[in-house]
Amino acid sequence: MFPKPKSVLVPNTYDFESGPMVKATGFREYDARWLFEKEINLMGVQALGMGLGALIEELGVKQEIVTGHDFRGYSASIKYALISGLMAAGCKVHDIGLAITPMAYFAQFDLDVPCVAMVTASHNDNGWTGVKMGANRPLTFGPDEMTRLKEIVLNADFKNRVGGSYQFHEKFPARYITDLTSRPKLKRKLKVVAACGNGTAGAFAPQVLEAIGCEVIPLDTELDHTFPKYNPNPEDMEMLHAIRDAVLKHKADVGLGFDGDGDRCGVVDNTGEEIFADKVGVMLARDMSAIHKEAQFVVDVKSTGLFVTDPVLQKQGAKTAYWKTGHSYMKRRTNEIGALAGFEKSGHFFFNKPFGRGYDDGLVSAIAICEMLDRAPDKSMADLKNALPKTWSSPTMSPHCADEAKYGVAEAVVKHFEALQKKGDKVAGQKIRDLVTVNGVRVTVEDGSWGLVRASSNKPELVVVVESPVSEARMRDMFEAMDSVLRTHPEVGEYNQKI
Repeated sequence: MFPKPKSVLVPNTYDFESGPMVKATGFREYDARWLFEKEINLMGVQALGMGLGALIEELGVKQEIVTGHDFRGYSASIKYALISGLMAAGCKVHDIGLAITPMAYFAQFDLDVPCVAMVTASHNDNGWTGVKMGANRPLTFGPDEMTRLKEIVLNADFKNRVGGSYQFHEKFPARYITDLTSRPKLKRKLKVVAACGNGTAGAFAPQVLEAIGCEVIPLDTELDHTFPKYNPNPEDMEMLHAIRDAVLKHKADVGLGFDGDGDRCGVVDNTGEEIFADKVGVMLARDMSAIHKEAQFVVDVKSTGLFVTDPVLQKQGAKTAYWKTGHSYMKRRTNEIGALAGFEKSGHFFFNKPFGRGYDDGLVSAIAICEMLDRAPDKSMADLKNALPKTWSSPTMSPHCADEAKYGVAEAVVKHFEALQKKGDKVAGQKIRDLVTVNGVRVTVEDGSWGLVRASSNKPELVVVVESPVSEARMRDMFEAMDSVLRTHPEVGEYNQKI
């Protein structure tokens, strides 16, 4: 018998040390995230391992699993608690040690293991922990699996049995690095800033980039789980500005920034300007569709409209479908339709053959960017960016909305715009040209300006993004149109940032 997890236990007590604590809200749509010792304790992690083992058996998958951990002061202890639970459930555990998340995904293929449980808080602040899980490579869990896992764990519905075992794979990163770098070296001598924010990627990224032929300027690549400079998140301006300064100082060709678990790559061009990940995706789509005719891409609903309107992509016969935001959703959709690649605005990129194996890997993205520059020897990163049609885009803006209310509000907003379209009414002074409702609502009007409202997958907030190919004024018109609808819902609070 193993006790049912409690949602709250007080640290430094007998109960905290002798019973599992697992807060239900840690089970997100496609992975798990908790504040360690406030929302989950080590016995709670053990319960998670038992539950995951039970779910794997329920799914009819062989109970064999890869695990690794990111570089945080407490991640190794969390991984060993998870391993004890997995072994109690009868799983054979393959431990690859300290790793970036895509290294664990690679290990599923390299070791021929069906399942994965990577202990990582991704780019979250210190104090957070979590697990990215999958039982069908290269995919990770979606809402169905996460909902069932939550039920098993919170009800202590475990199916523990003997037969679990453990194997540590010594020096596994060398196999991953060899796999990434067994390719022709770049012809062009590129000077690259590799920024890691003292996170896990610092142990691997400089080595990989040097091996493909880059001159590497390391920036905050020393491992330090206190993250003394800034959080390793290439969407945060603090990290991007540090990369900018290094690019300008060293006259680098490009700056590449990796997040805490190495599955995303942020880009700063040779002039020191950051390029939002969706625009990087358009640049890569241009490069890839020039080589592979009739290329199919998947992008998330937060991404630029250029994927559909760009004349170069149109001329090269590229086709793009919009899909739900979230690394698991995007990974699954890219796999389902056999797309050449999937691009998410947050920086998760998914490359299928011949570029990758379908999972998100910041180092594969970095290599793709370097190879794109290699194929354009007379063009700088800024030249490639400036060759894109001009658009005015907002950052991701997030008004507060309680978890209990956000999906209802998003649904009401969808119905509002569906009704407007049916009646032929105007939005921001123009008729609706297109509605995409796979994930909230993305409203595109006649001049190509668009606005998105959706519920955040993992925070108590909504997500709002707007863009216009016409002018900054039209972008602001779209924001006012979207925001005016949200203001009719009293549950919607203040934005974290606005244009």
